[in-house]
Amino acid sequence: MTASLYNLLVWALQPWVRLRLRRRARTEPLYGLAIEARFGQHDPATATPPGQPVFWLHAVSLGETRAAAVLLQALRPLLPGWRMVLTHGTATGRAQGQSLLQAGDVQTWQPWDTTAAVESFVRHYRPQALILLETEVWPNLVGCTRAAGVPVFLVNARLSEKSLRQAQRLKALSRRSFAALNHVWAQTERDAERLQSLGVSSLEVCGNLKFDARPDAQLLALGQRWRARGARPVVLLASSREGEEHEWLSQLNALAAELPDVQWLVVPRHPQRFDAVADLILQAGFALQRRSQWGAEGPPHEDSAPRTLWLGDSLGEMSLYYGLADIALLGGSFAPLGGQNLIEALACNCPVVMGPHTFNFAEAAERARVAGAALRVADLQAAVRTACARVTEPEAHAALIAPCARFVQAHQGAAQRMATGLVARLQAQGASN
Repeated sequence: MTASLYNLLVWALQPWVRLRLRRRARTEPLYGLAIEARFGQHDPATATPPGQPVFWLHAVSLGETRAAAVLLQALRPLLPGWRMVLTHGTATGRAQGQSLLQAGDVQTWQPWDTTAAVESFVRHYRPQALILLETEVWPNLVGCTRAAGVPVFLVNARLSEKSLRQAQRLKALSRRSFAALNHVWAQTERDAERLQSLGVSSLEVCGNLKFDARPDAQLLALGQRWRARGARPVVLLASSREGEEHEWLSQLNALAAELPDVQWLVVPRHPQRFDAVADLILQAGFALQRRSQWGAEGPPHEDSAPRTLWLGDSLGEMSLYYGLADIALLGGSFAPLGGQNLIEALACNCPVVMGPHTFNFAEAAERARVAGAALRVADLQAAVRTACARVTEPEAHAALIAPCARFVQAHQGAAQRMATGLVARLQAQGASN
């Protein structure tokens, strides 16, 4: 696809994007907030004052925003007096990002990738740098920002084989965008090789920010206290994706006669699906207890019959759920979706059973398996059987828990390395005071 054709396409799609946002706002109201900000219409009160140093940090969704929190802890002390403009593409990212704001910061939406919208954004906020998280390399987002003289950095960068193949199908656009990046901090050597094949010229391998994330200590301790009140092991299907819950429920029914007495808990990845998953559970013949109905004392362990499932229908409480669980099945890894963040579970000393699809965290998943903190299985049936077997065998379960914290600690330090590198690059380009 040529740049001209791409620009025509994103321009023509604007009415459809507006309509889709309004429809999504029916279930997730944040999508209806300031829709026109995505298309270049900004509140004059949010404009950057003359002389104010500002960096633009883009964290598209929930996972990237959590990684951004880790980076900011290291970066802010090195950039005193700087304002942040924080952008997102999803409602979950924006909700999480509110906790990252300090006095003077601005939070808004990622500009839709037309030249007009991106140029309007850059004129309005006048950033001295754009910092992208993980994979968010859009042609005009990068091209127009660079054309305005603003350096663009990609941190915690990852690129799977699948994403590489997709980018190569749009080679003219993707190579131009990746080659325009001022510098990239990649998670792994393999990510670096793939990024270089797309034209990245200034790059270093720095590790994964998510190893530096700390679980919420209060939530983790609360989950552990709740777990201690119950006699049955708790097995968690964590950050499940559409299709996985149906297969999981089918396996629970099919294997009912052979499975030990454990308490199952499921936490869907996307909050808009909480009610749909609740309906699936009831349709499959199970009783249901929802986190939103538990109260201060937590789940009613004693009242939970073997056919009662728990549904984690809350946001921002994964540390609690991992503290409550004895083992977790990794959502997104049992369908070709790439897997969710297993590092968060291991940081909570919750071992993981993962399926065959972990390309979003390929190296971390394989290293966790080698370290003994995670197990890989072929499908959900094997995952259900394996998890139940491990939590009912104390020695086997303890052998999985022991490596979790050591594995996470051994891979920490990326946040400070990236923050130091970013500031050095800004100083070299004269953008830092």
